Amino acid sequence: MADPFRTEEFRVDGDKVVGKIKELLNEGNVRRIILRTEEGKTLIEVPLTLGVGVVGVGLIFAPVLAAIGALAAIITRVSIVVERQDKPPPPPTKTDN
Repeated sequence: MADPFRTEEFRVDGDKVVGKIKELLNEGNVRRIILRTEEGKTLIEVPLTLGVGVVGVGLIFAPVLAAIGALAAIITRVSIVVERQDKPPPPPTKTDN
């Protein structure tokens, strides 16, 4: 069985981190976000709940986004590692013979 999770990595300037994270969260299939320095040191790791919509991003993650913004303000370049959950394959269809 294939792994239902995949990762992607984005390199962004510190002042664009919060905007990129909001964009990623709005896509809806993000399970975890990890911020790393250029040297690969993990700054923050945020596990996310499935099904968080646009409202959830603004209300639930506001403190997290504020902390990420503060971190990004002191770092010039950051890697955002995103763990996504792929859609599960459709169930097999039953055929009558």
